[in-house]
Amino acid sequence: MLTFANLALRRGTLLLFSDVSFTIHKGRKVGLIGANGAGKTSLFKLITGELEADTGALDFPQNMEISYLEQEVAATSELALDYVKSGDRHWARIDQAITKAEQDGEFEKLATLHEQMDSIDGYTANARAEQLMMGLGFQVDEFSEPLSSFSGGWRIRLNLARTLMSPADLLLLDEPTNHLDLDAIMWLSSWIKQYHGSMILISHDREFLDETVNTIAYLYNKSIELFSGNFSQFEIIKAARLAEQQSSYVKQQREIRHMQDFVRRFRAKATKARQAQSRIKALERMEVIAPAHIDSPFSFQIPTAEKSSDPLLLLDQCNLGYTNPILSEVAISLHPGDRIGLLGHNGAGKTTLMKSLSGELPLLKKSVEARDNTGTIGRRIEGENLQIGYFSQHQVDDLDLGITPLTLIRRVDPKLSDQGIRNYLGGFDFKGDRVNELINIFSGGEKARLALALVAYSKPNLLLMDEPTNHLDIDMRQALTVALQTFDGAILLISHDRHLLANAVDSFLLLDRGRLTEFNGDLEDYRRFVLTDGIKTPGAGSKDNGPREPVTKRITGESANKKHNQQVTKPVVGTTSSNRTNNASGKQARQLKTKLRTLETQLERLNRKLGEVEEGLTDSSLYENGGGDDLQSLLRDQLNLKDQIGELEESWLEMSTMLEAI
Repeated sequence: MLTFANLALRRGTLLLFSDVSFTIHKGRKVGLIGANGAGKTSLFKLITGELEADTGALDFPQNMEISYLEQEVAATSELALDYVKSGDRHWARIDQAITKAEQDGEFEKLATLHEQMDSIDGYTANARAEQLMMGLGFQVDEFSEPLSSFSGGWRIRLNLARTLMSPADLLLLDEPTNHLDLDAIMWLSSWIKQYHGSMILISHDREFLDETVNTIAYLYNKSIELFSGNFSQFEIIKAARLAEQQSSYVKQQREIRHMQDFVRRFRAKATKARQAQSRIKALERMEVIAPAHIDSPFSFQIPTAEKSSDPLLLLDQCNLGYTNPILSEVAISLHPGDRIGLLGHNGAGKTTLMKSLSGELPLLKKSVEARDNTGTIGRRIEGENLQIGYFSQHQVDDLDLGITPLTLIRRVDPKLSDQGIRNYLGGFDFKGDRVNELINIFSGGEKARLALALVAYSKPNLLLMDEPTNHLDIDMRQALTVALQTFDGAILLISHDRHLLANAVDSFLLLDRGRLTEFNGDLEDYRRFVLTDGIKTPGAGSKDNGPREPVTKRITGESANKKHNQQVTKPVVGTTSSNRTNNASGKQARQLKTKLRTLETQLERLNRKLGEVEEGLTDSSLYENGGGDDLQSLLRDQLNLKDQIGELEESWLEMSTMLEAI
């Protein structure tokens, strides 16, 4: 379908890739990956004809229809629904012809045009466009709004809907998740699974790639190589190749030990069986993929404040918003060690909560019936030693573009030497002369990394992070995930990156219908919460154009309460049962809690012993002359301790599940 033969492409004096040869066959879904600036978007422009190859050839059928997601949309007066429908070029052409024929009174031609419209499934265009818009987060009353009334990010969403509306042989999607929230990404993933055409997708979201592609095109070192399978399968192959290099192998083993230690510590501290099982599975997967990233240029930690408070910060029965409340009677208390993910659809109030916690947004006052003399709803109370590190969605926009990275960090810490600043920024891949370049020439990804470096350098004990992965490539996202795992303070995280959420937080809170509640599930439970009963098969049309039926809906009314109660709220014990049942349940719960505390103490002791044994195994003298009795003894202790830990963990999970059921 698409053949590259000895292809080379330059942008100015920069050689992006050369001698590239591969074929993409019909029906393949390809994930195009590579570092920022490697040439992924330029390859798309080569396919669409915006750029010409310097050497070699690109061959595809003359009649092949390509649908390409543009990154900019003009703020015109065209209505949103009409704009999305116009993505179906065949429908738009016939619709215009029908309008003209009606005006000219050409009734015989009209009959033919209506037959053509029926043959391309054109009479469902309105419904299909509405379904795409709903899936991407638009409300019904926004369908008739002009493009000029939407922000840039929402216009990009409209352009994505328009692109998906287009009948195409080849779909080109360049970072389609950039302006989407988690709910919309889950919907888009489901849409693409049902799409039967060919696709090339640029994305830095590993979970999204795993769910949507069956081939990886890796742009690296001025070459492009194809791999069968999804992104996780590619990582395994890459890790194996890197392991063939001795220096890489040593780094891999060190990273694996780090991840294994983190998994053990999490198991010992986990408090909810359902989320613990999900998190342990995600962390064990990180053990597998970590070796694929030891050639990453990023390696950093987020230092923590020397002092802390407990609680660090709390909101007590607060109304939050701007003019009118978006969230009502919010109660949240953040403590050292908390690692919380914030869930909710776009517009639910996640960023509002973050701004209120940071102090950027004041609490709302009640216009009538004030609870106290000040009229303030609730209280915001800071711990004595609170130090907030707040990464907002607009953190990059707030950077001073007229200075250098060196100057940026020096402003925060005038006492730090130039070499100390260089060492710190080097972990974010600002090395050599890059630290003395003006920030205004940096790419979006480089500015995002620098903004993260600035927040991390503040030494917080509470991290409030609102979509920190925007503009970051996969290696940098991996480095951020590891850095958050080793961060000792509290974390409240909003992210559409499910890999980051799965590996960096222990629990979830949900914002829905103006309320903040605990979400007692994992991300797979949240997917079911977001999506409806399934995806319908694409209907008849000129091309395969994805699902015809909506797969998301705003949850309202009685059905919403039912679903919300099933998935989110804690079970209420004893509200309608007899006192005898109450007493029995309470006694059983107390017994289980006692047993769990005992198990946690035993696990902590065994993990500490295992750490000491494995530290002993790093002594190189043990391995001289083939190893001796000391080595064999340590290996036996390691095996026995792992067996004991495994048995205790199974018991812990079983009892935790029983306690949650009560």
